Amino acid sequence: MWHGMWPDMAVYWPWTLWAITWIAAALWANRTVKRPGIGREWMYRLIALAGFFLLLGGFLKRQDNHLVWARWPGVLGDAAYPPIAVGWAMVALTVLGFVFAWWARLHLGRLWSGSITRKEGHHVVDTGPYAIVRHPIYTGILLSAVASAIAIAQVHAYLGALLLIIGYWLKARLEERWLREELGPQDYDAYRRRVPMLVPFGPKAA
Repeated sequence: MWHGMWPDMAVYWPWTLWAITWIAAALWANRTVKRPGIGREWMYRLIALAGFFLLLGGFLKRQDNHLVWARWPGVLGDAAYPPIAVGWAMVALTVLGFVFAWWARLHLGRLWSGSITRKEGHHVVDTGPYAIVRHPIYTGILLSAVASAIAIAQVHAYLGALLLIIGYWLKARLEERWLREELGPQDYDAYRRRVPMLVPFGPKAA
C-alpha cells in the first residue's frame, strides 16, 4: 500500500483508516440521557473542523481521465521536509496515536460519544488509558495530528495541528465542567487531582 510513497503522502492512509473505522463504530454506544445545549459546543466544533481541513487539506483534480487526490501546493520548499527516517517515524507516531485513541475508545465501551453527553449508566472511568490521561482519545488524535504535520511539513499542516490542539483543549474543558456537574464534583475532582488532562505525566488539576 505504501510502496513508492514518501512519508508526507503515506501519512494520509492512517487518517483514512481511522475515519472509516471510527464512523463505523459510532452506533456502538449507550442511549444518551442528557447533553448540554448545542450553543456550548459550536466553538470547539468549528475550530476542530478547520483544523482537520488545514492539516489534511487537499483537493480532487483530473489526471489521465481520473479524479485523483492532490495536496495543496507546498509553500516551504523541499528543504523544509524532515529527513526520510524522521518522516517515517512521524508516520509511525501517527499510527501509534490512533492505536492509543482506539484503546481508549474500546476501554470506554458503550459510554463513548462523539459529542458531550451523559450516557445511560455513566460513571467516572479511571482505568486503562484513563489512568494515564483524562482524555486519552483526544491525546491520541492530537499525537497523530502533530506527527502528521511534521511529516507533511507545510504551513497549513502546522496551523491545522495547532487548531486541533486548541479545539480539543476547549472540548476537554467543557466536557469536564459538564461531567463534574452530572457525575458529582467529589468523585470527578478526585479523579482530576490524580490524572493529568491531555499530556501523560503533565500537570494535574489543583
